[in-house]
Amino acid sequence: MKFGIDRLLADPALRKPLEGKRVALVAHPASVTADLTHSLDALIAAGVNVTSAFGPQHGLKGDKQDNMVETADELDPLYRIPVFSLYGEVRRPGARMMDTADVFLFDLQDLGCRIYTFVTTLLYVLEAAAGTGKAVWVLDRPNPAGRPVEGLTLRAGQESFVGAGPMPMRHGLTLGEMVQWFVRHFNLDVDYRVIAMDGWQPDGPGLGWPTDRVWINPSPNAANLNMARAYAGTVMLEGTTLSEGRGTTRPLEVLFGAPDLDARAVHAEMQRLAPHWLDGCRIRECWFEPTFHKHAHALCSALMIHAEGPFYDHAAFRPWRLQALAFKAIRRLYPDYPLWRDFPYEYEFERLAIDVINGGPALREWVDDPQAAPDDLDALTRPDEAAWQEATQSLLLY
Repeated sequence: MKFGIDRLLADPALRKPLEGKRVALVAHPASVTADLTHSLDALIAAGVNVTSAFGPQHGLKGDKQDNMVETADELDPLYRIPVFSLYGEVRRPGARMMDTADVFLFDLQDLGCRIYTFVTTLLYVLEAAAGTGKAVWVLDRPNPAGRPVEGLTLRAGQESFVGAGPMPMRHGLTLGEMVQWFVRHFNLDVDYRVIAMDGWQPDGPGLGWPTDRVWINPSPNAANLNMARAYAGTVMLEGTTLSEGRGTTRPLEVLFGAPDLDARAVHAEMQRLAPHWLDGCRIRECWFEPTFHKHAHALCSALMIHAEGPFYDHAAFRPWRLQALAFKAIRRLYPDYPLWRDFPYEYEFERLAIDVINGGPALREWVDDPQAAPDDLDALTRPDEAAWQEATQSLLLY
């Protein structure tokens, strides 16, 4: 199969509209061709007139570890073109940045999750190009989490850098499909094009991620396919006092880690409350000691997710519900546990981080309500999931 970048490089007819144009590339470390050449190098070698580059959160080099760790603008030392940061002084490209190119190639590997900020960066680039005559081309890449849709829809007024619009947590689209939804939903007057993949089968071998392609971290803590599958749930840990495994070799692959919780007891309570929400993966009790971040240098009792190998059922795995169930079990066993972390999160200073992450307070309120049961969360969520699938069915390219 071919990703969008590979098709663009292989087909002179696809590149022809770029002749005589100044071209910008939005990229990160996973922006590579099939032979692992970075897209910036490959495009310039193919004769494309690349006049600037843009890096999203974590930077073009992918070297920034955590949220709200910013990247500065710089000059590329080899090609002597400006490299602008879309996670530094600004998150939206300004006029000076937009003036450096006529066509913007967007070549970011996404994880298929609303909160993964590359999807918001796509919207911001589209909005900056709207009405200017500048074009945005999305060089499409797989959604490694595949087609399943899960989670509450972001509520009106809850938009943020981790919530670009009213979509569920796990949206099931590629960025090439998402660009179409953005243009339609926000009624954007923008010249856009999708360079689609050739041969991607979201329900074929790999179930989202093709088995013949190497995984490269699109961000420092997105280390493998297991993380990509679990992320729509485990990212909620960022809004809690529980460790998400940062400071270990398997970040965002655990349901929690904490020195003052009994993981075995939490697991048992999860099985008691909603055993079917644990389907599709294997949960393993483990221990870790983070070298940095939350609970640094403290021994943490934890639950590890294995959505891989013989334990993975693509249709049954529901990471958002799984993580919600872990929170609910902790609240049942430890009613007064200080679960929700109150700190500035992705430039939101007033709302609780867990509410920013979930696009509203409903998930937190369900966890904290002693009378609320799993069926109550299902009743809230299923209509949102069904509505999104219906709304996006016509946008699917694969």
